[in-house]
This record gives sequence, C-alpha cells and structure tokens, in this order.
Amino acid sequence: MRVQPNTASIEQLPTSVTKVVFETIKIGIIKSNLIAMIAGLSMALFVHDLSFFDKIGNIVLALVGSALVIGAAGVFNNLYDRDIDSIMERTKNRPTVSGIVDLGSGLFIGTWIALGGLVALYIASPLSAFLGFLGLFLYVVPYTMWTKRRTIYNTEVGSLSGAMPPLIGWAAISPDILHPGAIALFLLMVIWQMPHFYAIGIRRMEQYRAANIPMLPVVKGIRRTYLQMNLYLVALFLCSILFWSFNPFIAVANALLTLGWLILSINGYRKKPEDKWARSMFIFSLNHITVLLLMIVGYSIGAPLL
Repeated sequence: MRVQPNTASIEQLPTSVTKVVFETIKIGIIKSNLIAMIAGLSMALFVHDLSFFDKIGNIVLALVGSALVIGAAGVFNNLYDRDIDSIMERTKNRPTVSGIVDLGSGLFIGTWIALGGLVALYIASPLSAFLGFLGLFLYVVPYTMWTKRRTIYNTEVGSLSGAMPPLIGWAAISPDILHPGAIALFLLMVIWQMPHFYAIGIRRMEQYRAANIPMLPVVKGIRRTYLQMNLYLVALFLCSILFWSFNPFIAVANALLTLGWLILSINGYRKKPEDKWARSMFIFSLNHITVLLLMIVGYSIGAPLL
C-alpha cells in the first residue's frame, strides 16, 4: 500500500493509514458479519451442550479467519468497482478510487488476508474454510463481477454470500450445518438482506442510476420495489417458526419485529416522502437484525449458566 505524502503530516500518518486500511477492507461490513458469525457459533455451542471454553481455540480461529476473509472480499469488491465507485457520492473517496491503494497493492493485500483467513478457518474446521471460500467466491465472482452490473437479481445473488457467516460459525463448532438451527439462521440472513438492501437501493437510487447499476428501484420503480419488499417481509415473518424448537421467545421476537417492520413499510409508504420512508426502513432493518442476533447470542451463552 502506498499513502500519498501530502495527505497527512508525520504525526497524522498512523491514523490515516488505519483509516485507509479500514475503508479498503470495509470494516463496517466485517463487524456486522461477525455478529452473524458469532450467532451461528453460539447457537451451535448451545445445541451441542458445549461450553465456551470447550471450543475456545476454534472460536478464536473462527473470529480471526472470518474477519480476514470478509475483509478480503471487501478489498476485491473495491478494486473491481473502482469505475462505478468514482461516480457514486458515498464511494467516490474510497482509497481504491483515489489511488491511495492501487491495483497491485490491493491485490496483494486481498490475496494474503484471504489466504490467512482461510488457513485460520481450516485449522478451526475444514468445513468452515470451505464455507468461507464459498462466501468469498459468491461475493466476488457471481455478485461483484457478474450480476451487480447486469441484472436486478444482483441483490438475491449477493444475499447468498451475506448469509454464509452464521454457517461458518456453526461449522467451527460442529459439522452438522443441516441442523434446523443452522438452516434457520441461514434463511433469516438471506431473507432479511432483501428489504434491507432494497431500502438502500431506494435511498441511493439516483447514484445507482448514474453508475448504471440495475438495482430494482432503478429498473422497475419504487412501487415494484415496495411490493417485493413486503413479500420478503412476509417470508421473514414466516421464518420465525424455524426458531421455535430453539427457543419460542426468539421465534416470537422475530415475528413481532418483522410485523413492526411490515407495518412501518405499509404506513410509511403511504404517508412519508419516499426518501424518508426508505431511510426509516433502512434504520429499522439494522435494529431488527442487531436485536435478534444479540438475543440469540445472549440466550445461547446465558441459558446454560442459569
């Protein structure tokens, strides 16, 4: 990585380098995905009646490996999207756009942290490493390189990669990723991402249009996006039943949170300007998944101690 000398003084350089690295690896996405990974890991510990200290090595390796692999996906995505990122307001100052991180440096960073992450996951569990690689591949190739610029179904393709972290966490503890609990988490993440990213698509619609990215609201309009969003919210509501065997309280919590989200969608669409409605939907989506995943982690870890 090369940092332009005139961007900071010597005293400011460490902070600037940290900022460049965090923006290049998309630190915000890493944090949010690690919560989902920890939820899968915690649920597997609970289901198999294992304590935190029984699998402490696997837990640390899963955390480190997942963070590195997700970071690598962010690097590769930033490198490939340099042309369209330069057009969009929220991405035009990324280090890969400004040239602070050039193509060679980015490929070097992305490749090595991807390899380091996959090795860490492999030591935890070969299945975790496979799922980590699958998530990385889905995000970089089918999503970033193939569908993002070609079809309105890019969000569906991207959601598959975004749903891998809980399976990675589960696999670090146990190989039975077809367990109903693991499937419930996977489907939760797949479905939740749809209205979440549709809200982003509406909020940034003009930027996506300028960059020629075929997001659903850009191609089909906000009315179609609203209807499709509500269909996914109904599916997310029905997904609640999958958590019943794990814990009825978690199932009810997801049902109530999703019902509130659906009500907000219907009422907000009718009563608010489109940008304010989309913003409220986006904020609610973040609260929904954060509360639910933390509840799953809290119950999985706390229940055996009671």
